[in-house]
Amino acid sequence: MSVASEYLQLQKQSADELVRQHAPLVRRIAYHLMGRLPPSVDVSDLIQAGMIGLLEAARNFTTGRNASFETFAGIRIRGAMLDELRRTDWTPRSVHRKVREMAEVVRQIEIETGADAEDAEVMRRLGIGAEEYHQVLADAASARLLSLSAPDDADGGAAFDVADGDSLGPADSVEHEGMREALVEAIGSLPEREQLVMSLYYEEELNLKEIGAVLGVTESRVCQIHGQAIVRLRARMTGWTEGQGIGNRESKTGKSKPR
Repeated sequence: MSVASEYLQLQKQSADELVRQHAPLVRRIAYHLMGRLPPSVDVSDLIQAGMIGLLEAARNFTTGRNASFETFAGIRIRGAMLDELRRTDWTPRSVHRKVREMAEVVRQIEIETGADAEDAEVMRRLGIGAEEYHQVLADAASARLLSLSAPDDADGGAAFDVADGDSLGPADSVEHEGMREALVEAIGSLPEREQLVMSLYYEEELNLKEIGAVLGVTESRVCQIHGQAIVRLRARMTGWTEGQGIGNRESKTGKSKPR
């Protein structure tokens, strides 16, 4: 056997071992995502997509990377699952439309007042009651709404994901980093409780029930807070794409947004 053949054989064995060791990570990420998806989504489909992502991560990982394999694989696994959700989008167009309308109302209120849009004012302008309002928030928490890797489609759908920076060209990378910075700024401007829910969900990877235990509220209330954060972020990121980001909103109104 040649030296090159021996190297390829060792590389294959190493990749297979990485897959075996990190297979539980795929299930953990899949069930975490399922915490904000409807029952119609089959967790086995997510796991299957995630295993493909894990295989690709094992084949492409090099020890010279700054991140650990688990971090690298987690990004690829989530990306593969989000791609599967994009491919088989379960969300009705009416859901995208209602969330998009709510986000636009939130954006207009915040441009006018320089402050966080209040629930009552959003409901008044939309002409809906509390029950429908909370349903839209629940839909917002589970629909695919905000993306850093692709613009909204005609139905307003996208995913909370980040494109692989290594695959971007120079101009794309600049725009990508700009959007990432804008998203970080937008998250930092959210009301404190919404920031906390976003942090616990996306960074600490707690599910809605666990977050409810931390906050001392019901799981459904956590879902509403999560939905409010998503709608508010969508509104503020829409403003960024139109040159009316957070800073511009404050300068227009002459008010500093309360923290």
